[in-house]
Amino acid sequence: MCNEFLRHIMLTINLDDEAEKYLREILSQEQTNTPELVKKLLRNYLLNLRQPTTVLERMGGYPEHLLEETADFSDRDIRKGIIAKKLQEKQQGSD
Repeated sequence: MCNEFLRHIMLTINLDDEAEKYLREILSQEQTNTPELVKKLLRNYLLNLRQPTTVLERMGGYPEHLLEETADFSDRDIRKGIIAKKLQEKQQGSD
C-alpha cells in the first residue's frame, strides 16, 4: 500500500529566485528534465546516506603496496632509510 501511495504523489515546490537559477543551470548542464534530475539527486543522496565512507575509502582504500612490506615502519629512521634506498634505486634506474 505504501508503494502504491508513493507512486501517486505529485511534488510541488516553491523555489525562490536563487534556487530557480540553480535548477535552470543544473538542468542545462545535465541535459535532462526536472523529474529525471530530481530522481537522480534523490538517488545520489540516498546512496551517500547508505554508504558512509571513511576518508581512507574516499581516497581509494588501503595502500596495499605499503602493507605488503614486512619491515617495521613505525620507526622514523627505518622509514627514512627505506625512502632513501628507493630513491637511490629509482635514480640509478633512470641513468
